[in-house]
Amino acid sequence: MKSRRKFLQTLTVAGAAATLPISLMAEQETKQKMIHQVFFWLKDGVDTKDFMKEASVLGKCKTVDNFYMGVPAPTEARDVVDHSYQVACTLFFKSIEDQNYYQTDPMHLAFIEKNSNKWSGVKVYDFVI
Repeated sequence: MKSRRKFLQTLTVAGAAATLPISLMAEQETKQKMIHQVFFWLKDGVDTKDFMKEASVLGKCKTVDNFYMGVPAPTEARDVVDHSYQVACTLFFKSIEDQNYYQTDPMHLAFIEKNSNKWSGVKVYDFVI
């Protein structure tokens, strides 16, 4: 009887241990931090500094964890480097859900409404870390 009980205990522990990595992976997947990078090509005549002042509101949106904004760095011209944009923003989120909320944040939507006439193109790169 003791050997059967010991066998069942061992089997239960082994089963729990086998599912642990799966549940941890699922939990980590939902908690993945996300980086949202936005590149703006401004229309002729739009002042970069004025646009950046307007865009700084994006960093104040509720779910933005960290925000950086800048212009192309004066790095060496190479085939793989794109210096053609005028302003770039990098926003950090604690989760994909936070980034999803950001897409409907009233400050984000107001920025788009007020400033979309100032850019000729926008490109977004999202990735999880």
